[in-house]
This record gives sequence, structure tokens and C-alpha cells, in this order.
Amino acid sequence: MNYRIIITEDHPLFCSALSGALQQSWDQIDIAEANNLDDLQRLLKCGETPDLVLLDLHIPGAHGFSALLFLRNQYPDIPVVIISAREEPDVIHKALEHGASGFIPKSSSLETITSAIKQILDGDIWLPADIGPAPEASSVDSEMTERLASLTPQQLKVLEMINSGLRNKQIAWELKVSEATIKAHLTAIFRKLGVNNRTQAVIALQQSELEPEPLDGTA
Repeated sequence: MNYRIIITEDHPLFCSALSGALQQSWDQIDIAEANNLDDLQRLLKCGETPDLVLLDLHIPGAHGFSALLFLRNQYPDIPVVIISAREEPDVIHKALEHGASGFIPKSSSLETITSAIKQILDGDIWLPADIGPAPEASSVDSEMTERLASLTPQQLKVLEMINSGLRNKQIAWELKVSEATIKAHLTAIFRKLGVNNRTQAVIALQQSELEPEPLDGTA
């Protein structure tokens, strides 16, 4: 069977090593690489539907779990596997809550990574051993996750820019659209999230974020 996999990763050495390991593990495999969220969106729109997306949590253009939320909303039939240097149990469980089909630490050997991907392509969910039970998610958190997942990619981008402290005029300039367009996006964002203002929308986004990184950690 000829598999098509998209690796979404902005570290070229890791991406190259992973791509090489996958090509050695399958006789027939097509691998596409995306360095940021915009590249990933272009590949998904223009190319054949992939069998799997490998997603780094901190790719440029993403914020917290926003890229995962986008993929689960826009492409629910494509399995998404997080591959990250973040290995805390809370991060792993939260990724699963947001719809990931597996979580592979970057510290894993290439042999372990390829074995995990094979299991996931066979329909299984793969997680590191001994991560402990998942904390019970509140109904409020689950509802907000669903609301965030309903945002379009452009709405997520606008929300992330609000979270960075940009005003409407700055966002319009960055995205090369009118302020009226940004205001329309904000109206839609507030409605979908069930909030009344920018501050409440930012709080909702921050609920989906990762916890702060360890001091010696990398994404």
C-alpha cells in the first residue's frame, strides 16, 4: 500500500532524519514536508488527502493546540499525530482530548517512532508507556474546546493576533485586509465562542494553550 504522510516540522535536521527513517520502513511512501501552518494548509488544499499528518506543537503560525484544533475541525477523517519534545503527561492527555490519534516524544528512537506510526496507520492509538491516567476534563473545558475547533483558520489567526496584543488596524495591515473584514471576523469569533469581548476571547484561547515549557525544554 502506498501511504502519503505530511511531516509538519520546522527543524530541518529532525525532519530529514524522520523522513529518511520512514522511507526506509516502507517500500511505497510519499512524504511531504510543511515548515509552518500556511504550508500545511496549502498541501492539504492542493495535494492528495494524506493518510497521516505528523504535527509538531510549536510550528510557526500555530498557537498552543490551535493547529491541532484546526485539523480536527477542517479534516476530521485525517489522523493527526503529535510529535514533540514536550513529554509532560498533562500535555499528552490534552492533545488526545483535542483529537490527536497519538503522541510521540521526539526523544524516542527512530525505530520507536516508525513502529508507532505503523500502529497508528493500522488504526491504533499510540502513546508513551506509563504516562498515567488522564485527569478528568470539566464539561466547561470540553465545550470550549469544541467551540475553538469551530473557528476557521483565518479566525484562529485573528484570535492569535489579538492574544499577541495587536489592534484591529495592525491585524488588518498584517493580513492585508480591511479593518471592516477584521471586525467581521471578530463578530464571528465572539459568536462561536459565546463571549462578548476581546478579553473573554483571549481567555478562551489561553485555555487551549500548553502549560509553560520547562526551562531546558524545546518544542
